[in-house]
Amino acid sequence: MKRSACLIFNSVAGQGDSDQDLAMIKSILEPEFDLDIQFTTKEVSGGELARQAVEGHAEIILASGGDGTVSAVAEALINTDIPLGAISRGTANAFANALGIPDTVEAACKVIVDGATRKVDAAMCNDKPMILLAGVGFEAETVEDADREAKDRLGMLAYVLSGLKQLREMTQFTAEIETPDKIITVDTAAVTIANAAPPSSVLARGTAGVIFDDGLLDITILSPQTAAGAIATSIQLLQSAANEETVEREGVGYLRAKWVKVTTDPSQKVVLDGEIIGKTPIEVKCIPGGLTVFVPLESEEQADEQLDNLPGIDVKLK
Repeated sequence: MKRSACLIFNSVAGQGDSDQDLAMIKSILEPEFDLDIQFTTKEVSGGELARQAVEGHAEIILASGGDGTVSAVAEALINTDIPLGAISRGTANAFANALGIPDTVEAACKVIVDGATRKVDAAMCNDKPMILLAGVGFEAETVEDADREAKDRLGMLAYVLSGLKQLREMTQFTAEIETPDKIITVDTAAVTIANAAPPSSVLARGTAGVIFDDGLLDITILSPQTAAGAIATSIQLLQSAANEETVEREGVGYLRAKWVKVTTDPSQKVVLDGEIIGKTPIEVKCIPGGLTVFVPLESEEQADEQLDNLPGIDVKLK
């Protein structure tokens, strides 16, 4: 007997042929699953469709679209034990890339057919669901500056160009970063708190890769002293992401914690899973094993902490 699965499909995601994508999805999945296909609209989001599917006791929920659709569906499934299948068709496909899920339609469908699921972490940021990461300062400014038209036209390059602009205009702020065992005060340009992150999220790469199922948040602190130093640091972060190596550079610190509170002076913009949600302060709490996902990936152990590279840092143990 076939298992039932609700497929939430965003027809306007990505730059490909959505009809062709849907036909391929159906050809691979319909022999294995009884598919209930629901389409997002301007009025009804992927998150709302996912909540309706949860209320309807769906066995499996599949999300096909860009990061906004996949993240919205994932957020609705936190603490439900309903498996999520991600069939990403967007520009960045950050969620899929973070978890090692293929970002081609055919390969992603085959992961779902194979049926292997894994518990991964989720998080809450100021009581809002968080699947990927929250960025304070530089990352938030970069996301806000990369407008929708540029993203549609240039894809990931829009973020790169925006990031280079923000590096030239980099300003620092004072951050107080509180975890269960310490309080850190440091002048910084960016604080990134990651639950999961793709290699392209260079500001979440201080530990050489975010472990998405360890029950901990990965906190990266970027404190370059000059714009030239910021550019050099960003280049090394990119190299570290490509080589999966830990960053050992002045001005880059990182640590892991179950929860973290970030207060800044002056107040800074905050981006949560790609959307600006307001300003600091923020409090982020990890939800260990909060999501069940079809994902073919093994995690690796990484270094837990490096704070000595941050100039002028003050750390008080609690």
